[in-house]
Amino acid sequence: MKNVCMLVGVVVITLFFTSCIPHKDLVYLQNKEQAYGADTIPRITETQKPYRVQINDVLNIRVRGLDQEKLTIFNPTGEVDLNAQGDQRAYFDGFTVDLHGEIRIPLLGKMNVLGYTLEEIEGKIKEKLLTEHFKETAQIFVTVKMTGLRYTVNGEIGSPGTNTLFQERVNIFQAIANAGEIPITGNKKDVLIIRQYPQGQKIHHIDLTDVKVMESPYYYIQPNDIIYVKPLKQVSWGFGTTAKDTFLTVFSIITVVSTTLLLIDRL
Repeated sequence: MKNVCMLVGVVVITLFFTSCIPHKDLVYLQNKEQAYGADTIPRITETQKPYRVQINDVLNIRVRGLDQEKLTIFNPTGEVDLNAQGDQRAYFDGFTVDLHGEIRIPLLGKMNVLGYTLEEIEGKIKEKLLTEHFKETAQIFVTVKMTGLRYTVNGEIGSPGTNTLFQERVNIFQAIANAGEIPITGNKKDVLIIRQYPQGQKIHHIDLTDVKVMESPYYYIQPNDIIYVKPLKQVSWGFGTTAKDTFLTVFSIITVVSTTLLLIDRL
């Protein structure tokens, strides 16, 4: 009986230590290189390539010039649905990139924008306007923006779903914060970003607990990104996420096992 109890005790203690989530798995942006002092923050260079337009993107296009009345046709006013707001208004007023990578602009007709940056699209529109409809003296000025940065977050997250942020740049921490934060049960060391490319979708892995994530080309999210936060193994095992939860679970196991052994011994 003593040997059995000792064996049970060893197993339970092992489960206790393996089921707790280490502190290092919970903290963001840790300096994992020993070359730096404890209070030294390494200098990080943020990198972000210009976004290239994809199918189903919605673009906001505005044209300005000396004679603004002649340019009214290029600047939609949302007459499709005057009660629409936010994402709906952006959808009605915007120019959706179709399956062929094209948008339709009043007077200018169809224009292929797939794979172009917003700055390149501005140049294409301006060139076509000056070539076909206006002179240089019209002082045409074109702006092209995304109608919000739309992304989706799934998995171990406070508020899973699709969000839209009206900012030109959004990093992974801002995106997660707007989705309710990653709970203690989420795996911050291996967050998946599913990104759309002209040739299809690709999955990228980033470690949010490492300060070097700020150097990653996936640190800034892009329109239509899907962010997936996996659950920790401890959650799958079901032994609790905090020391208190684990202690209660282990205590319950010990109680059940001890009671069972005592009953068997009395038989």
